[in-house]
Amino acid sequence: MSVEAKKPLSSALITLMAIAIGIIVANLYYLQPLLHQISKNFHVGSARASLLMTFIQTGYALGLAFVVPLGDIWPRRRLAVSIFALAALTMGVAAMLTSFTLLGAVTLVIGLSSVGGQVLVPLAVDLAEPAQRGRVIARVMTGLLLGILLSRTASGLVAQAAGWRTVYWAAAALLAVMAVVLHRVLPNEPAREHVAYRKLVAGVFSLFVTQRQLRRRAYFGAVIFACNSALWTTLSFLLAGEPFHYSNAVIGLFGLFGVAGVLAANAAGRQADRQRTHASTIVFSLLLLVSFVILALGRNTVILLALGIMVLDTGMQGMQITNQSVIYSLLPGERSRLNSAYMVSAFAGASVGSYLAGQLYAHFGWYGDCWLGGILGVALLIPALAWRSPKPGTPAISEVVAEQ
Repeated sequence: MSVEAKKPLSSALITLMAIAIGIIVANLYYLQPLLHQISKNFHVGSARASLLMTFIQTGYALGLAFVVPLGDIWPRRRLAVSIFALAALTMGVAAMLTSFTLLGAVTLVIGLSSVGGQVLVPLAVDLAEPAQRGRVIARVMTGLLLGILLSRTASGLVAQAAGWRTVYWAAAALLAVMAVVLHRVLPNEPAREHVAYRKLVAGVFSLFVTQRQLRRRAYFGAVIFACNSALWTTLSFLLAGEPFHYSNAVIGLFGLFGVAGVLAANAAGRQADRQRTHASTIVFSLLLLVSFVILALGRNTVILLALGIMVLDTGMQGMQITNQSVIYSLLPGERSRLNSAYMVSAFAGASVGSYLAGQLYAHFGWYGDCWLGGILGVALLIPALAWRSPKPGTPAISEVVAEQ
């Protein structure tokens, strides 16, 4: 039996939702340290293997655009459970495939079904008492960041011990268990006013026409996610080859350097509260550009590679929080659609970045990948210097969160 909707949101339920969000968002990142092993298993080159990252990110963007809006029509308990069940099924199917073409098709569906977290976050916000909403958002988003941070490491360790297919089997089991748990503990919701699905989806994209700051921040989001993909899509190929010859387990451990991004997110939030989003945008853009210079210099030096990863994740997460602080201040009554519009752009950029990184790495190696990142960094920095953020007086991010 489900929890009553009018019952206060308990600490245990918040923690459970945070864990669930982390488990399902991890589906997007298990692949990154495994690409070199999958490449060998299916006898395909690095460019073709990298397409899997393009497929999963494209699927996620499609899910953000066309699945997440269903949360305004269907009860979110039923929608979330259905998404987790579909994700478990597709991960299990992927673990059994012997055709790379079929794996690519299923990977697209894995991305599509990994949007469950984007259904649970607004549900948690709606269930929370107004006075605790800021803390609830912080806790559930911590689950998302930890899912991203730990997925690469867990994937590498499990693959080293039992092969890449075991990673998929383990993820499928976790998702299936979580689908059952969510079915039992998530509350039912009162009936909401019906809105036509077509109108919901159209409303997301119409915001690009009316909101200049959304267009600008969506551009920044697309480029920073492309930068992130440029690194992580090809890093496993570099670390598995000359001169490192690292195992899956060691490659996965490189994901832990992303903890710098969590710290940067907190710093960016404080700067946004102080109305310093323009300065933050410039600083984080510069860090992303510098990170690829360090990564290029670190072609044969693990310490520089680690430093480059930390600088890139700092710029990436800092810019992400800065972007969100701006877009959430635009239309308080339409934050779900603003977020959907922004995230669709971000993962479209991630998909393009993965494709270009795979192609350039196949033809020019690690330096080609770093040139791509450098060009993207310049494409960030120039608009960051030229475009002004909203004038002081725009609500601070802490005020925005408190209102939700």
